[in-house]
Amino acid sequence: MIFNDLMNRARSSIAKRKHYNRLVAEIDSFTSRDLADMRADRSEMLYQIHKQIYG
Repeated sequence: MIFNDLMNRARSSIAKRKHYNRLVAEIDSFTSRDLADMRADRSEMLYQIHKQIYG
């Protein structure tokens, strides 16, 4: 039971990190011009995805 909980938490953590890294890579691929066109701030976007995924 303890081992299963540990494995489930590890899988969940890995999945969250993978999702986070994918979103960070996508945000990093935007040029400054792209961000200006979207009226977005890179640091705010990164903050929001971190908050969304990790709480």
